[in-house]
Amino acid sequence: MQLEERVALITGAGSGIGKGAAILLAKEGARVACLGRTESQLQEVVSQIQNDGGEAMLVRADVSQPDQMQEAIRQVGDAWGRIDIVVANAGINGVWAPLEEITPEEWDQTLDINLKGTFLTVKYALPYLKHQGGSVIVVSSVNGTRMFSNTGGTAYACSKAAQVAFTKMTALEFARDKVRVNVICPGWIKTEIRDNTYIRNLDKIRYPVEYPAGFIPLTGGKPGTIEQVAQLILFLASDASDHITGTEMWIDGGESLIQA
Repeated sequence: MQLEERVALITGAGSGIGKGAAILLAKEGARVACLGRTESQLQEVVSQIQNDGGEAMLVRADVSQPDQMQEAIRQVGDAWGRIDIVVANAGINGVWAPLEEITPEEWDQTLDINLKGTFLTVKYALPYLKHQGGSVIVVSSVNGTRMFSNTGGTAYACSKAAQVAFTKMTALEFARDKVRVNVICPGWIKTEIRDNTYIRNLDKIRYPVEYPAGFIPLTGGKPGTIEQVAQLILFLASDASDHITGTEMWIDGGESLIQA
C-alpha cells in the first residue's frame, strides 16, 4: 500500500489513462477523487474502486472552467482535508487539419482543455499540496515533445509541448514546498482518445513517409496499455520517486525514436 492515507485528484478519470490511474492508485491505498465531465463514466469508476474495497468520490467539472474547477477541488479538500497527488490527465485530440483551415474556436478548445485545464487543476490544488508536500503528474504526449511528424495536429502538439514547459517552471517554483512536478509523454496507447479526434483534409499536407513494419520497436507494433501508463503514474506519485522533479518521461516503446 504505497499510497496509504494519501488523497489523489485525477482529472479525466472516467476513461482511458485517467481511469487506469484511478483504479491502480486506489489499490495502493489512496483515496481517489475522480474528476471529469461525464457523470455516468465517473460513477462506473467510483463504483469499481468501492467494490474493490477502496475509497473514491465523484467530482463533476470541466477542467477549462475556473469556477467549476475551484469549486470541485474545494469539495475534495472539504471531504478529505488534504490533496497529496494530482494527476492532470484530462485532454482531447481536438481538430487535426491544415493550419489555414483550423478555426480560432477549434484552436482555443484544444488549448483550453489541454493546457488551461492543466493550469487550473494545479493552481487550485496547490494550496492543499503545500500543506504537506506532494506530487503532480502531468499527462502530455510524444506529439510536440519528441515527435513532430503528425502533420495537422498543430494545436494538440502545441498544447502538449507547453505542458512540458509548465512542468519545468512549476517544479522549480514549488520545490521549496516539497511539491514535485513531473510529466509523462505517452505514445500510442490503446485508449478512447480517438473518439474526440476530428480530422479534416490531412492528405493535402501529409508527407508520403513509409515507416517500417512494427513501428513500435519494443512491441513489434502493438500499442501500449493503460495499465503500463498507470504504473508510471504510480511510481511518480509514490515515495520511490521522491528525488525526481521537473522531468519528462516518455512511455512509447521507442515509437518516437523512429518517427521524430
